[in-house]
Amino acid sequence: MRLVSACLAFVLAAILAVGPAYATAPGAENWNAPAITWHSLKTGIPEATRTGKTVVMVFHAPWCTACAKYRAVFKDERVVAAAKDVVMILVDADADKTANGAFAPDGTYVPRTIFMTPDGEVRTDLTGKSDPKHPHTIDIDKPDELLALIQKAATGAGGTQPHPDERASN
Repeated sequence: MRLVSACLAFVLAAILAVGPAYATAPGAENWNAPAITWHSLKTGIPEATRTGKTVVMVFHAPWCTACAKYRAVFKDERVVAAAKDVVMILVDADADKTANGAFAPDGTYVPRTIFMTPDGEVRTDLTGKSDPKHPHTIDIDKPDELLALIQKAATGAGGTQPHPDERASN
C-alpha cells in the first residue's frame, strides 16, 4: 500500500508540475460552479493538504451522456451545502489523460467519483453501491448516495477503511 501511495504521490507531483493552472476547474460551469467550488488538480490537492479535508474527485467527459445526467445531482442544494466540507476536484478525462490514468483504481470509466484522504489514499469505504465492478460509480439520477458519502467523508471518518464486504465477521 505504501508503494501505491508513493507512486500516486510521484504521478501527482508530475501532473502538478506540468498541468495547467486554473482558478477553477475547466468546465466547472456545467457542474454548478460557482455554487460548488470546483478545483483543478493543481489547486485542489494543495487545498486538501492545507485543510485536511477529504477530496471528492469527479472524472467526466464532454461526450458522456451519463456525465451530463450526473451534473444535475450537483445542483441539489443539500449537495451544494455538503460540498463546502470537502475539496471538490473536477477532471475532464479526455483533456487530462495522465490524471485519468493515475486515479483509476478500477478503470478509467466515466463518470467516476473517487474519495481520497488529504494524503492521496483512496477511501475504499466511500464507494457507490449499485455496480460492484465499478465501485466509483455513484447514482446519477438522485443526489442521495453522493450526499451520504460526502457527509460521511466530512464527519471525520478519516483514512482508508475496509469496505463493509471485506470486514471480518464475528
